[in-house]
Amino acid sequence: MGRGRQKAKATRQARDMKYYSPATDLSALERELGKNRGHSTSNSSPVDVPLESDYSDYEDKYADEDDEDDQRRIS
Repeated sequence: MGRGRQKAKATRQARDMKYYSPATDLSALERELGKNRGHSTSNSSPVDVPLESDYSDYEDKYADEDDEDDQRRIS
């Protein structure tokens, strides 16, 4: 097969794959999604857990150094 025919075949195959849409079983999807409706998932985070770490200890420790750096930049 020559390069032109090979390229045309590859283009046709790529186009077929791009626009291919398999039949979707919507009732099976609905059943699967319906199973999780009333149950809490283990992936959900509890409300009392902070999303960010507490860096207040480090903030107090290094606060003086930041002030000194600011004074050097101003001078």
